[in-house]
Amino acid sequence: MAAWGDRDPSRVDWMELFFDLVFVALVAQLAHVLHVHPSFGTLALFVALFAAVWWAWVNLTVVVDLSPHFSRRRLSIVMLVAMLPIGAMAVAAPEAAGDRAWLFAAGNGALRVLLLTLWVQSSWSAGPAARVRVVAYNGVTAVLWLVSIALPHPADFVLWAIAVALEVVLLLLTTSRWSTGAFEGVNVEHLAERFGLLVIIVLGESVLSVVAAVSSTWTIASGVVGVLGLAIAAGLAWSFFLYGTDAMRSGLERLLAAGDMRGIRDTVGFLPFLLLAGVTALSAALAAAIAHPAVPLVPALSVSLGGGIALFYVTNAVIVRRFGDSWRTVLRWAIPAVTLPLLLMLAGLWLPAWVSVVCAVAILVLVVASSEVASRRRLRAEPILPEDSPS
Repeated sequence: MAAWGDRDPSRVDWMELFFDLVFVALVAQLAHVLHVHPSFGTLALFVALFAAVWWAWVNLTVVVDLSPHFSRRRLSIVMLVAMLPIGAMAVAAPEAAGDRAWLFAAGNGALRVLLLTLWVQSSWSAGPAARVRVVAYNGVTAVLWLVSIALPHPADFVLWAIAVALEVVLLLLTTSRWSTGAFEGVNVEHLAERFGLLVIIVLGESVLSVVAAVSSTWTIASGVVGVLGLAIAAGLAWSFFLYGTDAMRSGLERLLAAGDMRGIRDTVGFLPFLLLAGVTALSAALAAAIAHPAVPLVPALSVSLGGGIALFYVTNAVIVRRFGDSWRTVLRWAIPAVTLPLLLMLAGLWLPAWVSVVCAVAILVLVVASSEVASRRRLRAEPILPEDSPS
């Protein structure tokens, strides 16, 4: 029997899932602001804040993935400590551009200090280049976040943007050189499972948002729209978990075998942000449709509804294309899955909200049904091998 402190680094630990609950609370706070104050300005602010939040999650996930030597106890301590700054960011989220900006910055700065500590412990002995990268990537950015606390608006926001941009640029510039030593530690099974579980938790936040909206309104019309909203969440879940998770695991394995660290970086670090942002914005639109089903969605929420679905599928299309699927295979399902929601985004400016939600459900039914038909055709076309033949 394994010792109590051992863990399987290819599997997501329970404490990582516990940490995700606070992260999703933060995401829910951001979505609630978009629901309460729906405008293009709020939508832009939501995307900007969500980018900072997502990047914090990615940084912590990667350092855990590259630290298979962590015992369960040490990993648990890391995740519990990380929950404090993420929790501070969640509390600050409703007023992150106002009176609580200092708290949002403090949470980001504190998380970078934790990441700096972890990277120093794991990479400091790798040489001067690794030390410079670690200090610049999390040390300098931690200082920028913490210094911004003392600055007025909008100077503090400028420092936030510089801090996130600095991390992104450093990752883009140093991926190839850094990957030589990092490949041995990359665990694609853990990354695929980690992201898949985060998607289901974020979809769960959408379900909670729908239930809360129906509960607060409590009319027959809102109940019907709520059921339709749950159908939308179910359609996205069907698309992702029946097709996306296996594709991600096998795709990351192919990229790792090919030594394509840039591909792993893009499909784990950058692209999922768009997918999750789309799902979260969609939940805000559904909550508004439930509250006021007879009137059209305001422009920002109409964009969130149709654009959120389109962003979900276009991101999946780019990811599987990056994994090596042919353009022909990808475009066959991506064109209707992206084009129809974009049309709905425009039509939703005039349609009653409940009609827009019905159209969204119809689009997802079409996409899922088409995928199922194509999948069954592929299975029938595959040759059946004798039981004793090599597979």
